[in-house]
Amino acid sequence: MRAAFFLLFLHFLFTNIQAQQKATIRITNVPGHHKNGQSIYAAGSFNNWNPADEKYRFQKEDNGTYSVLITAPKGTYEYKITRGSWLTVESDGNGVSLQNRKLDLDSDTVVDISVNHWADEFKQTEKKSTASKNVSFVDTAFYIPQLKRHRRVWIYLPGDYATSRKKYPVLYLQDGQNVFEDTTSFSGEWGVDEALDSAQKGSPEMIVVAIDNGGATRLNEYSPYDMDKYGKGEGDAYVDFLVHTLRPYINKHYRTK
Repeated sequence: MRAAFFLLFLHFLFTNIQAQQKATIRITNVPGHHKNGQSIYAAGSFNNWNPADEKYRFQKEDNGTYSVLITAPKGTYEYKITRGSWLTVESDGNGVSLQNRKLDLDSDTVVDISVNHWADEFKQTEKKSTASKNVSFVDTAFYIPQLKRHRRVWIYLPGDYATSRKKYPVLYLQDGQNVFEDTTSFSGEWGVDEALDSAQKGSPEMIVVAIDNGGATRLNEYSPYDMDKYGKGEGDAYVDFLVHTLRPYINKHYRTK
């Protein structure tokens, strides 16, 4: 029985090891003004879209190309090339960010790509805020004692908040950069404020509190479990922050149910 179990375990382990595939992405062309020494990164669904992940930094080869090794389970992944931030992402000839590239990882492979422009080559037109007049900040650097870091916290108040004495239920949302404001969003705002502003009379009214994610620490804060790939899970501490620090603060300073 033990021998059978051990063989089954070895089969499971071998299968999972075999499931890891490798892809070498090679950049065969970079923009003509690209400066030697500038770091280039791959940011995609395989690394939580981190635009400056050292694990996915391209190495310059002797022949002038750049390469990076992606190791991941079989599947289809999306990615973009950056120089360390979304302001320096690859773009088209007008400075507009390209659609996500796709990587079909069914077996070990080599993919050759060309980067023709960086977004910061072009003069950027200042984006206009899309946040409703009912959106403001609780704090641009609210302290999270459980994690010893600061975070921007947004708040949406119903249109009649200032002229009434009503109390409102509160909805807490994560990824606050994306909730109300297009200029801070990753790929377009969610329009929560517009949806509430345009709600028909008699629809539920609420306060919405939105907490920015931590970028590189996002997965850690949202996960209750330690992860081999991303490190320590900080979900318990993050939930303690929501329950024991942020919620009491909101209840004290705003009319909440």
